[in-house]
Amino acid sequence: MAEDNEKTTPAKKTAAKKTDAAKTTAAKKAAPAKKAAPAKKAAPAKKAAAPKAAKVDFPAEIFDVELNVPLIHQVVVAQQAAARQGTHATKTRGEVRGGGRKPYKQKGTGRARQGSTRAPQFAGGGTVHGPQPRSYDQRTPKKMKVAALRGALSDRARNDRIHVVESLITAEAPSTRTALAALSTLSERSRFLVVLERTDTVTWLSLRNAPEVHIVAVDQLNTYDVLASDDVVFTQGAYDAFVNGTAVSKPVPAEEAAK
Repeated sequence: MAEDNEKTTPAKKTAAKKTDAAKTTAAKKAAPAKKAAPAKKAAPAKKAAAPKAAKVDFPAEIFDVELNVPLIHQVVVAQQAAARQGTHATKTRGEVRGGGRKPYKQKGTGRARQGSTRAPQFAGGGTVHGPQPRSYDQRTPKKMKVAALRGALSDRARNDRIHVVESLITAEAPSTRTALAALSTLSERSRFLVVLERTDTVTWLSLRNAPEVHIVAVDQLNTYDVLASDDVVFTQGAYDAFVNGTAVSKPVPAEEAAK
């Protein structure tokens, strides 16, 4: 009988578990609630410093010429055509491998006579009048290129979309974040064409991976890149090199002017 009393029935085990769970719940309720940690205050965002604008006078013969849309279209089409590789090629029936044996006899089959399985009407046969490697270059006179570029720049200048700054990066180390912040202060638009000197390596390294920024050297400035961008940004050195070196016509000597 003593052994029977020591044994615990399943009903007693269940009751004991319920009692322990109730005690644990009561202990949790009695414990004081922890105070929530105060939320950290976010630091105010610092506004990017705008790059110092350079004081320049846009020459009228470059930035205020009449817009010639057909001329610009012709120059841009020629530029895009020159960028094509022209390496497309197809094989004629004489260049396709195989097909030297007559597929079946000339008569008695009821089918049309055939001399090769590489004829154009067969699968795997040659191509008739297919494309061959060629050059798509178009000859565009230099004066047309200059006139188209000046027309595109004049259109951007009339809409206040040409900016000349002393520099985009003042530090000695490249910084993409700083350069993009400087560009965002110039315009709310996203696509920028930045014209730099070849020696401005810090700015080149800062913007070369920016997806909405296209960088060109001052001697590579062209009509298509100007039209493909929303704003054109010159550094002071690049602007001076462009205006003084390639854009403004040379002054007429006094002797020729007197004539």
